Amino acid sequence: MKYYLDRDSLVVHRPRPDLSTAENFLYMLRPDNKFTPLEAKILDVSLMLHAEHGGGNNSTFTTHVVTSSGTDTYASVVAALSSLKGPKHGGANIMVVKMFKELERSISDWEDNDEILAYLERILHKDAFDRSGVIYGMGHAIYSISDPRAQIFKRYVKDLSAEKGRTKEFEFYERVEKLSAELIAAERKIYKGVSANIDFYSGFVYSMLGIPMELYTPLFAIARISGWSAHRIEELNGKGKIIRPAYKSVQPRVEYHTINERE
Repeated sequence: MKYYLDRDSLVVHRPRPDLSTAENFLYMLRPDNKFTPLEAKILDVSLMLHAEHGGGNNSTFTTHVVTSSGTDTYASVVAALSSLKGPKHGGANIMVVKMFKELERSISDWEDNDEILAYLERILHKDAFDRSGVIYGMGHAIYSISDPRAQIFKRYVKDLSAEKGRTKEFEFYERVEKLSAELIAAERKIYKGVSANIDFYSGFVYSMLGIPMELYTPLFAIARISGWSAHRIEELNGKGKIIRPAYKSVQPRVEYHTINERE
């Protein structure tokens, strides 16, 4: 399901004051202005879960760093957006969707764990997909046992997949999630557990909602800007010094040679 429109036939619908942000988003996106309660609910949940995630994530830390220089709000938000755009951050769910398209094309039986595992091993060994060695949507810098955002989100994803007639895809996602966690834990030397993060399912949800992929990261930004604003206010109220990291060279000391002595 897609809602791409020809520019000549594009109709702009004004937001309705009686609708929530999520409801208005779907109302304005779709030519028929229709959406189900579950569709609006899951998009609302997604916006809430993406709104804030502590000061340590890349884009929020960027907000702190740029704000500490004394620049204005617009420049601070632009810097945060530039960080969020990256495929390892806000663009991760796009990579998950692309990875699953590759998996769905390459695996003949979506219920065959051995076939799925074999292909996941190829991805992990940089022999398939984008050859980065990354199974996108798996693991998190902080969370180990689970990403609580993903656990909350997943309950709604299952219901939406049933409403959209895409239960088989959801079950495939679940199977890949389980096998990926076991595979990464077995092959990589890690000090903490591995679990799916919220990016693992968010792209799948947006595809079921008929949201164009080009809007996945902007949708993340719509939610996260509230968190960035809170952290910017915190930085301004703190009135601290400019944030600049300290560096310490770990290279062995090298004896100095004049230019004439150098080869």
